[in-house]
Amino acid sequence: MQINITGHHLEITPFIRDFANEKLSRLEKHFNHGITSVDLIFEIEKLQQIAKATICIPGTKIHAESKSEDLYAAIDGLVDKLDRQLKHHKEKLYTSS
Repeated sequence: MQINITGHHLEITPFIRDFANEKLSRLEKHFNHGITSVDLIFEIEKLQQIAKATICIPGTKIHAESKSEDLYAAIDGLVDKLDRQLKHHKEKLYTSS
């Protein structure tokens, strides 16, 4: 899984990068069909920390966004949303087969 991390109006520190990589590794456990790439964008907007992601998996792309006053909480919320969407997509794959 290739992870691209971009920061708008903030510097991506090694701690942020490691935290995001650790949280995203959880997604691979739930979706074994192969996540091709993940594009993460972190932004600051009016005292809100915003984490956005696009996950490329075979056949589709999944988007999610999370906002919080704390960037680490925004990343946690983002990974939770992505996890739910991946589980839903996986269920659709198995029920349509």
